[in-house]
Amino acid sequence: MTDITVLSRGLSVPKGFGDASLVAAAPGAIRLLGGIPAPEALPVEDFGRASARLWQDRPAAVASLQYSQTPGFAALRSWIAAREGVDARRIVITNGGMHGLSLAVLTVVERGATVAVDDPVFPLFLRALEVSTTATLPVPVVGDGFDVEYLAARLAAGERIAAAYTVPDFHNPTQVTLPADKRRALVELAERYGFYVIVDNPYRELRFAGEDQGFAVFNDSDRAIHVNTFTKTLGPGWRLGWLVLPEHLVDPVVRLRNRGDSHSPTVTQTIVEHLVTADGWFDGVVKAANDLYRERAQVLVDALHDELPGAFETRLPEGGLFLWPRLADDTIDPAALYERAAAAGVVYQQGAFFAASPQPESARHLRFAFGDRTPQELREAVHRLAQAF
Repeated sequence: MTDITVLSRGLSVPKGFGDASLVAAAPGAIRLLGGIPAPEALPVEDFGRASARLWQDRPAAVASLQYSQTPGFAALRSWIAAREGVDARRIVITNGGMHGLSLAVLTVVERGATVAVDDPVFPLFLRALEVSTTATLPVPVVGDGFDVEYLAARLAAGERIAAAYTVPDFHNPTQVTLPADKRRALVELAERYGFYVIVDNPYRELRFAGEDQGFAVFNDSDRAIHVNTFTKTLGPGWRLGWLVLPEHLVDPVVRLRNRGDSHSPTVTQTIVEHLVTADGWFDGVVKAANDLYRERAQVLVDALHDELPGAFETRLPEGGLFLWPRLADDTIDPAALYERAAAAGVVYQQGAFFAASPQPESARHLRFAFGDRTPQELREAVHRLAQAF
């Protein structure tokens, strides 16, 4: 049996993920650890009704218990394709975002090749990457996202990569968003030097402020693989996501899946397809969720300013599920602060956990996940953090 550690409200992850945050904490500790959707944002009742209707329709129920096509349900792919602005033939349904990332890596990264990655980086991508390589080129994530100019300079100097990985919208962990001009520049680099951009975009729908920077530039390129998921909107338990692939990669990805899991669960696709293809349903779910996240992000930032004035450099998120405050006082030891905070009853991810290189800057940050915490819990968490100071 897999060794697991329970982190938050029933969330279980393999031992090793976030172990740096699993120190002995006070009983009743508030955990600001994972990008977990708010329980109140999950359309549980709608899923219950859709499921009940399915099992009351015997032919549909029998069909949902059978095998299905590798690329996924046609109507579900068409609905996704319309939102992505592409032909439905370019959509392949996956078992969540991590599955999509693994398929992308196995398809375009040769064994031992170098992949440019965000620095700081979503750590689980590095694990997905290990199926092909451990050779990475860390690219700084600056105030407006992936440092495209840095990568351009490295490529001009002779560096060669198979792929570049980034989270363009509400980056995990830094919360920043890559602007439209840098998206175009990154795609142009990929087309010039012949590498692929692996675009990890699970938070794209969770915008509650600011302007959408667009994603057509990725979907219009034959050098970009766009990875998305229903995990952050409909719930991670569905294990359902999708890839937007260049046409020439669709067959290789389908052949790869045929060597593995063959297709995503038919029952899952049946229920989700039934709901999302109803006019306006998905947008309504997302809007309600973003109203929650807007309030929670504001509460968290305000609480930090009120309880710990001047202690952190913060920027109010425009979306997503994370805040990435930086310790303003460079004499404070972030590791020692973390230990005191855990003893005081609040646990978060240390910034050093996300570093893709030895650079010390990430260690000056804390990553707070606010999605599954109520405003009251967030205020109490900051109050406990203030005690740790």
